[in-house]
Amino acid sequence: MRIKHSKYKNTGLIFELLVKQIAADTLNKKDSPAVKILKNFYTGKTALVREFKLYEFILKNRSVSQNKAEAIVSTIIEVSRTINTDTLKNQKYNLIKEIKSHYDLEEFFSIKVKDYTPLAALYCLLEAHKASDVVNPNFLVDNKTTLLEHLTNRDQNKNEVRDTLIEEYSKYDKDLKLLTFKILLEKFNSKYTKLLPEQKSILREFITSVDSSTRLRNIVNEEYDKLKKLILGLNETIQDDIVKIKLQEVAKAIKPVAKDKRVTDDHLINIMQYYELVQELKRL
Repeated sequence: MRIKHSKYKNTGLIFELLVKQIAADTLNKKDSPAVKILKNFYTGKTALVREFKLYEFILKNRSVSQNKAEAIVSTIIEVSRTINTDTLKNQKYNLIKEIKSHYDLEEFFSIKVKDYTPLAALYCLLEAHKASDVVNPNFLVDNKTTLLEHLTNRDQNKNEVRDTLIEEYSKYDKDLKLLTFKILLEKFNSKYTKLLPEQKSILREFITSVDSSTRLRNIVNEEYDKLKKLILGLNETIQDDIVKIKLQEVAKAIKPVAKDKRVTDDHLINIMQYYELVQELKRL
């Protein structure tokens, strides 16, 4: 699922357009209805104003450090989840209705805005977090990358952005955690085109156990133990001495997750790759 940007629902963009409309009306020496619209809809403590402040914060912060940029995006998403969506939807409807009563909407929304790209990216990211369906992970990565580049004034590595998204989603509720594993699955499938039955099984276990760190750790350790035995058993059938030595080193590297350690996406990827290795050994 992808979220389509809507100019009509982007409170940050509408604010910028109203400001530009005031300037245009003033230059044309006529009273500007946009002034009253701004006062009526962009003041106070309404849901619409609360959301607008998120857009405003993005525009006011530039050339910040990578860590601060990450913190800004994360905090904005968290705050947005506390805004009543039904109330916000109603207030946006009334805002557009008021603008329409004074201006031609097509002409109003055709005005160019300098920071259109980050405003659109933030809208899409916020809407994605409200969506009931699982959103395309690449869509999330693209929009977060845009925001981080705006905030830091530096190019971003999309793989690193994807990793921070995984970490971020792991803190949320079960539905959002499912997206984490969808991201991981796509990450793995970019290297391996088809999952083995064992890989599908462990992925399913990860998804169904997202709410229990203890169960996840037990699952990982059980898989590690199973894979270690499989690799050592298959090693006995290998004739090449160099390959045998390397496989013994691989087996030694498979160590259980300690009780004080958290299961991460790397553990899942490792298990997937070990199963790929076992499959290759069986072909020899």
